[in-house]
Amino acid sequence: MRIAFMGTPEFSVTALDSLVEAGHEIACVYSQPPRPAGRGKKLRPSPVQARAEALGLDVRTPLNFKVEEDRAAFAALDLDAAVVVAYGLLLPQPILDAPRHGCFNIHASLLPRWRGAAPIQRAIMAGDAETGVCIMQMELGLDTGPVALEARTKIAADDTAATLHDRLAGIGAASMVRVLDDLSRGALQMTPQPADGVYAAKIDKAEARIDWARPAAEVDRHIRGLSPFPGAWFELDGERVKALLSEVADGQSLGAPGEVMDAALTVACGEGVIRLTRLQRAGKGAVKAVDFLRGKPLGAGVILA
Repeated sequence: MRIAFMGTPEFSVTALDSLVEAGHEIACVYSQPPRPAGRGKKLRPSPVQARAEALGLDVRTPLNFKVEEDRAAFAALDLDAAVVVAYGLLLPQPILDAPRHGCFNIHASLLPRWRGAAPIQRAIMAGDAETGVCIMQMELGLDTGPVALEARTKIAADDTAATLHDRLAGIGAASMVRVLDDLSRGALQMTPQPADGVYAAKIDKAEARIDWARPAAEVDRHIRGLSPFPGAWFELDGERVKALLSEVADGQSLGAPGEVMDAALTVACGEGVIRLTRLQRAGKGAVKAVDFLRGKPLGAGVILA
C-alpha cells in the first residue's frame, strides 16, 4: 500500500523498519522538527527522521498542520493510508480524511484503558497484570477511534518502562503490518471503543520523588514505571539519587519509612520492604547496588528522604 509514516521517538522506528521490510511504499515520512540538544544546543533530528533519511525516504517536519500549504501537500501524496506512531502532534480532520482508508495509530495500551501520553508507565505504576498494543483508526477524540487489532502481553515483576517499551514496540510493528495486510485485502474489521476510558496523564517530574510511606509493592512499581526516565528519586546527604530498579523483598517494615535496614540496600516502606538493585547518582552512570555502595557506603539506620 502507498502510505505516509508519521512518528518521532525511538518507539516509532521499529514500526517504520517493519513497514519498509513488508514492502509497503512509504510516500513520505513525517516527524517533529529537529530540537536543540547537547551542550552545544545544536539541532538534532528525531530518531524517526534520522532513520528515514538513512533509508533514503523523503522526510517532512512541519511545525503543525495549521498551514494550508502543509495540508495540501499531505493530500497531494495520494495515500492509501497513514500510519501514526507517537508522532506528538494532533492531526486535524483534513489530515485524518486525506488518505483513502484513513489514519491508523499504534497505541501502547489495551484501549480504552490508558488513553493519552504515558500508557506504558501508567500501566506498570498501577500494577496492571497485562498490557498490550491496539491498532486504532484515528478520529478527533484522544485515542477514542475504533480498534482493528489488539495484542496482549504480561507485565513481569521485573519489567521497567524501558523493557516494556521495547517489547511493545515490536508487538506494535508486527500488528500494524498485519492490519495493513487485512486492509489491502478488504478484510479489516473494526470494533468501536466504549465511551468511558482511563487517561494516562503525562509524567510530571514532580511526581518522581519516592514516597517511602507507601506500601512496598507501590514503591517498587513507582520505581520501575519511571525507569529510566525521568527516574524515581530520593535524597541522600543533600544529593538526589535515582532508583532505577528494585524488587519487593521478604520481611516486615521494622524501621521508619525510608530507613535502610541492612548492607544490601533493603529499605523500609509504609508496609513491607524493598531492595534497591540499580541506582544512579547525579552526573554519573547507572550502576548495580553493589557498585553504588562502593562509592557511597550505607549502613543500617541511614534515612533516604
